Amino acid sequence: MSLRTIVALAVLAVLSYGARAQSFPSKPVRVIVTFPPGGTPDIYGRVMSAELQKIWSQPVVVENRTGAGGNIGAEVAAQAEPDGYTIFVSAPGPLAINHILYKKLAYRPADFVSITVLGSVPNLVIVRNDLPVNSVKELIDYIKQNDGKINFGSQGNGATPHLTAEMFMNMTGTRMTHVPYRGETLVLNDMLGGHVDLFFGNISAALALYRAGKVKVLAVTDKVRAPAIPEVPTTAEAGLPGLLSVGWFAMAGPPRMKPELAELI
Repeated sequence: MSLRTIVALAVLAVLSYGARAQSFPSKPVRVIVTFPPGGTPDIYGRVMSAELQKIWSQPVVVENRTGAGGNIGAEVAAQAEPDGYTIFVSAPGPLAINHILYKKLAYRPADFVSITVLGSVPNLVIVRNDLPVNSVKELIDYIKQNDGKINFGSQGNGATPHLTAEMFMNMTGTRMTHVPYRGETLVLNDMLGGHVDLFFGNISAALALYRAGKVKVLAVTDKVRAPAIPEVPTTAEAGLPGLLSVGWFAMAGPPRMKPELAELI
């Protein structure tokens, strides 16, 4: 095959893909979110979907597939056709953590095709309103006085709040009981009902409850204070400089999605 022929074929391939790209999408696009409505991954997914719908003039529909620390939604996304009509929005668990914690997964995190990071938010030290503590130091003392009796919630094994709580216990020499849920809104609802003592959830989900005086926020697990709640100290200011936990949320495509399509999206 001559060089001229190779170049001609390459040009045709580029033009062909460009023509397909101009017509994408030609039908509704679904967005798989691994946690329930109202949580931060769901909020990111819905804001993104609304904007893409304006750009594409096609319906972009969020589908919440929850459970198993995000693994159920990840499996659905991994089995989808890599044609751009299924997009995966995830917290760190399914993409970066769960393969370490679970003996067997029905998908390979490394096979997902990265599209972009949608954003990141700091986690908070959140306690139920009637817990008799008003600082991180008081919380540590209270947990030690009630060894093993205090519980903390998370969105499932391996979720960022779960790992943050484990880090907190290692740093402070405390013991607590883990109560996993399907999503952060469920944790916060049970916290309002007095069933969850502590939650290292992110600011997006807890902000309205904190401002309404329904939960207490003792610290921000970041190096700087959160602009939305400047009165709340960082964990360093509260005496635990090593307790840093910021959640990120990413968009990915199913395995075998072409890089050109991911770039187009």
